[in-house]
Amino acid sequence: MKPYSYLLIASMALLSASCSKQQQARQPVSHKSGTFIKESIERNKILVASEENLIDSVIKNDTLKQYVASSKGYWYKYDHKIDEALSFPKRGDIVYYEYEIKDLESNVIYSKVETKPQVYYVDKENIMTGLRDGIKLMKKGETVTFLFPSHMAYGYHGDNKKISTNEPLICTVTLNDFKTDTQAK
Repeated sequence: MKPYSYLLIASMALLSASCSKQQQARQPVSHKSGTFIKESIERNKILVASEENLIDSVIKNDTLKQYVASSKGYWYKYDHKIDEALSFPKRGDIVYYEYEIKDLESNVIYSKVETKPQVYYVDKENIMTGLRDGIKLMKKGETVTFLFPSHMAYGYHGDNKKISTNEPLICTVTLNDFKTDTQAK
């Protein structure tokens, strides 16, 4: 027999021996301490409390207007209120509005010129969480200033432009008009 034949036979024997062993599956390593979630909850509680303190100081400094606390976790005041018994926008309506965004020190982040007049299909498009709810509290012709904690604004991510992470915002919104979906066609 030639020397490479011995090598071939030996490698085949080794290969068949290694294939005959059944390899046991490893069990996943799992740690269920829950500390990450608990720490995250505590960080968020501290963040929300500090933002609410900042918003509270803005409200206390604005002695000319009465603020309303919403059930969703933000505050608002009417800059121009319509007392007539008009309807409010509801799901599916088309809303035409303008808005301006400021930080809590009243520095303009986005002006009305930058944000341009907006068209929004109520609850059918993705806009800032606070605006999504706040617009449904407005009547045609009203101007409302909202104080949004960061979780109702752009949250931990910001807008990747001018709004930083976890930034509470002041949004002044004017509802120019709204129509039901059938009226718009």
